[in-house]
Amino acid sequence: MRSIFRLCCAVGAFFAFSQAAQAFVHIHVDLSSQRMRVTSDSGRSYNWAISSARSGFYTPRGSYRPTSLQVMHRSRKYHNSPMPHSIFFAGGYAIHGTYETGSLGRPASHGCIRLSPSAAAKLFSMVKAEGASITITGSSGGAHYAHAPHRHASHYAMARRQGHAAALAYGPERRSHSSVRRWQVNPAEY
Repeated sequence: MRSIFRLCCAVGAFFAFSQAAQAFVHIHVDLSSQRMRVTSDSGRSYNWAISSARSGFYTPRGSYRPTSLQVMHRSRKYHNSPMPHSIFFAGGYAIHGTYETGSLGRPASHGCIRLSPSAAAKLFSMVKAEGASITITGSSGGAHYAHAPHRHASHYAMARRQGHAAALAYGPERRSHSSVRRWQVNPAEY
């Protein structure tokens, strides 16, 4: 009888573990409302204010998967600025915490998606445990933002023609293709 009980407990534990392992976090960022909606297959749900790209910068739209998680990243491009609980998803773009919480709810970043430190820590922990999909939709404002990708690209093309370095986000300062690939695998190395 004990062996049957133990077998049932082991099978129950296995199914409980496999259910938790299948849980997944769905992150939807709406740039129009400057809000992030997070739902988890495990039943958790959150709705947080964010800050995305301000005028002259761009937050990419589309569907992504996290490419790197870092408890504390410091931006070499922007004066060693702290980026707590960074979830990188598209090259140098990340979802991360900010200490400038007064800016949440309106465009204020260089392109990353900013959250309050507590929301970023909670999201980081969920993504680390469960995995995630990231969907970014909407626009950050009026007509000025509607054409941001084209102006953004032309701004960098003009800077290159004039001989200025023009990084798109928080990527490595080196220009070789292999260093970009290595950075995408492990941004902390740079």
